[in-house]
Amino acid sequence: MSLFPNKIGNLGASKGEQKTQFVRRPPMHKPDIAQPEATQNKERSSTNPQNTPKTQTSLNAPQQTVKHPQDAQNQTVYPKENAPVHVAQTIISPQLITKEQQLEMIKEELKKAAQKPDPIACEHLGLINEVDFSDVYITPDKKCYTWAAKTDAGLKVVTFEDYPEFLQQLENTFDGKNRSYLLTYKGRHYRVERTIAGDGVQYCARKMPVSVPNLRRLGLPDGLYKYLLSLSGRSGLILLAGPTGSGKSTTISALLQEYLSQKGGYCYTIEDPIELPLDGVYVTPSGELGLCKQTVPPDGIWEEGIKSALRSKPRYIYLGEIRSPDVASEALRAATSGHLVLSTIHANNVSDSINSLVKYAASSGISEDMAFELVANGFLCCLHQILSGAPKRISVTYVFANPDLSAGCQVRSMFRNGKLNLSTVMEQQKIKLEKGMPLF
Repeated sequence: MSLFPNKIGNLGASKGEQKTQFVRRPPMHKPDIAQPEATQNKERSSTNPQNTPKTQTSLNAPQQTVKHPQDAQNQTVYPKENAPVHVAQTIISPQLITKEQQLEMIKEELKKAAQKPDPIACEHLGLINEVDFSDVYITPDKKCYTWAAKTDAGLKVVTFEDYPEFLQQLENTFDGKNRSYLLTYKGRHYRVERTIAGDGVQYCARKMPVSVPNLRRLGLPDGLYKYLLSLSGRSGLILLAGPTGSGKSTTISALLQEYLSQKGGYCYTIEDPIELPLDGVYVTPSGELGLCKQTVPPDGIWEEGIKSALRSKPRYIYLGEIRSPDVASEALRAATSGHLVLSTIHANNVSDSINSLVKYAASSGISEDMAFELVANGFLCCLHQILSGAPKRISVTYVFANPDLSAGCQVRSMFRNGKLNLSTVMEQQKIKLEKGMPLF
């Protein structure tokens, strides 16, 4: 620090007695580049007691570049006041990992989970596409459960040779919006349901058949099989009901395949997601052709898909599931306009299936009486099926309406009166089909 001499006259002395005095200028303040200006001003105004060292930025510290606060990848963070070292810090944004790194992370997680003691035995199986099962449940702790095949519902813990790869693709296929989606893993389709449990994400993946099975091999009674085939030239709604996992989609797809390969015609399906492979060309015994085109609802709107189907002039319309009032009303409208409409619905029995259909239709803005009338005009048959036993066997109950709308029909009359006392009619129809007698 240098001293600057200033000659100041002593007002109390004469000219000859004036002395030269030296006045010390206050030290110049050196700003700290690592501190905000407000902090520097505060230090200028405050007194610094003698022998109290000031905190200064280390001269050996590398110079830091102050970025704009909105720069997420290199944002300067200022230390608090009186911090021991005022050096600008930088936050580095996380880097994206590759698929290979993600797969290694999944393998490491599974390895750590396998090392934990667990009293439940885990069965090690082969490649997941080659193992025979219907559904696999994946819990948040990455464990797999499938049907144990000993009772109707018992499960077992399993793992597969390629489970890490399957789990990686299962997670990556989720688009962040639709919790129900289709996974294609090494050429095999899985219908996935993704849900959030209390302790994380869980999945249910249903393995879809590589081909549609033959309707005869599903175990339907012979009389029922023959009568269903006779409905290929009729119009109306064929409704297949049952609980989740009862094979509704398999049976309805097998019936459609039979229509296309025996009678031909154009089939338009609306499914979300597409399950069994029906798309393609079929050759009938007479040399005519059947054509099937499988579609998904445009932008997830089923009603728009049904309207597109009606404009395409199909012989058969297949709706993956009736799940909303608009879909129910559009399906019934198509069934009463000369099309054969096939669909599925969740229900416990035949009567509950028809009640659900009526309630869906009534919720679309019409009265319940009008909904019953609409169902009576468009209804053709309802089948309810369940799978039971080990191995699984199909069990079917059903009711049919007279396909000739000009003739009298006890079932349609019940619908119009709002009464669904169908047990007697169902028993009578079952006996007739078993004996090979005509229903109507």
